[in-house]
Amino acid sequence: MIDSRLALMQLSDSFFPSGSFTLSHGLESLVQTNQICTAADVETFLYLLLRHKIGCSDLVALIHAYRASAANEPDEIRRADAYLYAQTLIQVTRDAQGRSGQALLMVARSTWRDQQLESLQNDVDTKRTPGLHPIVFAVVGRAVHLSESDTSLAFLHSFITGVVGAAIRLGVLGHLGAQTLLAKMAVEIEAIATQALSLSLGEMWSCTPAIDVAQMLHQRSHSKQFAT
Repeated sequence: MIDSRLALMQLSDSFFPSGSFTLSHGLESLVQTNQICTAADVETFLYLLLRHKIGCSDLVALIHAYRASAANEPDEIRRADAYLYAQTLIQVTRDAQGRSGQALLMVARSTWRDQQLESLQNDVDTKRTPGLHPIVFAVVGRAVHLSESDTSLAFLHSFITGVVGAAIRLGVLGHLGAQTLLAKMAVEIEAIATQALSLSLGEMWSCTPAIDVAQMLHQRSHSKQFAT
């Protein structure tokens, strides 16, 4: 129990080098075009991403990958990965998910011993599966003996702190405002995690067109701090 709780803190800590700190998920582009200027704008941005993409797509795939990992069913892990890859329409987002997933897998394999992590790395290397970040996160969560619920909450917490951290670096949110926002999002995290439990892979969906466009436009920016 002590080990799993420490692993939970380690995995959800922004200090954990998974590469997620390089992602703004379109926030940088929206800040550069003055569409996001205030803490309230950042809160709305987070709400839209959580409700219309992360909670109904990434998290659903993560939950199914966790269950497949717990049952030692690698085919089902790959199936969840394939569904999420197909659901992620923006190429730059897919590429970023793959790089972040590979970074997480590299760190996890160096930190914890688990055969599924080695098998997943082999599947990624042989291109049997893309190894997107939420899928890798699920297998890592199971490998460090986190429950399905704790793995989901750690993933959502890590995502939110990543976006909030990006907002601080972009100058649209202060440190005190960031803590207030994180506290407000706690209720949202619980609701989204509960909702995702009942969705099948076939019921995954996402609809964030303005944010998708911002991510695509971000690639044309001459000056940028983030990969997305």
